[in-house]
Amino acid sequence: MKKRQFIFIMTDTQRLDMINAFNEQCQMHTPNLDRLVEQGISFERAYTTQPVCGPARSAIFTGTYPHTNGMIANSMELGEYVKTLGQRLSATGVHCGYIGKWHLDGGDYFGNGICPDGWDENYWYDMRNYLMEMSEQDRARSRNFQSCFDEQGVDETFTYAHKCSQKAMEFIRAHKDEDFLLVVSYDEPHGPFLAPKQYFEPFEGKRVFEKENMYIDTNILPRHIQLWAENGRKVFANEDGLGLAGCNSFVDYEIGRVLDTIENHLSEPTIMYTSDHGDSMGSHGIYGKGAAMYDEITNIPLILMNPTWEGKNICRQEAVSHIDIVPTILDYFDVKKPGALFGQSLLSKEKTLGKVKDQAFIEFNRYEVDHDGFGGYQPVRCIVKGGYKLVINLMSDDELYSLSEDPQEMENLIHSDRVQEIRDQLHDALLDWMDETRDPFRGYYWENRPWRENAPKPNWENHYMTRQRMTEPNEVKQLDYDTGLEIKEFNRKKKIY
Repeated sequence: MKKRQFIFIMTDTQRLDMINAFNEQCQMHTPNLDRLVEQGISFERAYTTQPVCGPARSAIFTGTYPHTNGMIANSMELGEYVKTLGQRLSATGVHCGYIGKWHLDGGDYFGNGICPDGWDENYWYDMRNYLMEMSEQDRARSRNFQSCFDEQGVDETFTYAHKCSQKAMEFIRAHKDEDFLLVVSYDEPHGPFLAPKQYFEPFEGKRVFEKENMYIDTNILPRHIQLWAENGRKVFANEDGLGLAGCNSFVDYEIGRVLDTIENHLSEPTIMYTSDHGDSMGSHGIYGKGAAMYDEITNIPLILMNPTWEGKNICRQEAVSHIDIVPTILDYFDVKKPGALFGQSLLSKEKTLGKVKDQAFIEFNRYEVDHDGFGGYQPVRCIVKGGYKLVINLMSDDELYSLSEDPQEMENLIHSDRVQEIRDQLHDALLDWMDETRDPFRGYYWENRPWRENAPKPNWENHYMTRQRMTEPNEVKQLDYDTGLEIKEFNRKKKIY
């Protein structure tokens, strides 16, 4: 009987153009990810749901948007009733292993070291587990990029990536004869960029991420981006660029070890690869990630591969989203998608790649932790569709870009008459999405923008849409306020008194 084995590999802070196959100009050293591209199907317009670690992962592992599941910022945990992929699949008898960074338990960064429900505790290994194995001195060294270059240096066996790979390889060898889902979640190439020093040598003295939009006049950008740039540092010529590029090469090496083990022990596995978000690295004058929707931060790799599929080295251009990952993996294991999930499976009935919607929605709410650079409330909602990107920066200035004509997002078309119809259609679709996903931050202010000539007159009730949480079959049913009976329709117009 054919085994169903799904390996989901992800990194932290890896934008699409950090894979050499998608950007040979930067000369990234990623032979193993290039191999995955050559053997599989890639989406060049795949997007995170929020360019921040925790919220991004909340969508990746629950199939719900951050504003729906409660993780609107780092240092916030998932809502009590939100189910993860591991819980859903383990309930059907699928063995689920998770190795690596989790970032969904409300901690700032490292996690609490406790295996959540739905995953095999024998393989649980978050970043707290890694740190607790070390002396205090080694913990401090593991958080300092300069450790890579001091007298002691960094051996690959000292890194989190190496230890995650080891455990993943053990899992694959031990469970090669059964159905399973295995998640391998690297922290790398996220700072502090820990890796043996030879991985950095090819990039020394180079402006690795050089792009024209690094030199844009920031005075034409939204006000909050201007403030970000004024506060920022020119990172594309300093150690952050070196660190990110070198550690990117190192994590590719570690991924290669896992891919080799898969190839040697599994006959027909499906492999998925992605990252949670990217990094600006000086584009648009800013650094890091956060309250911006530029592709450097939001456009991430998404690759699917199965050795039995006919299609090889195929690049798809439709916009897709992390919100589609959980439905895809559930579909692979023939588990029906619950009504509370918003994405769609990327697979066909034959469990190969199928048709997809050409749209992705992205949000930002706020930061909440000490290691991030911005602590204010900066709500943003974004739609990518049909080659355009519309960004509503609620407390700042809105943006519209033609990604086909202006891939570096340097010409803001928000007030351009020639794209007014497209802009308004995207705006309407964005507002509908906020209603459908029961966004708690909805209100008339999202539709009454200065460029929207036919915007409706503001009203107190806005769209009159409800906000109740959708309950699932095995949960206590919510009761309707007006009747006291079970709610049967969660997305509906409110009763107007």
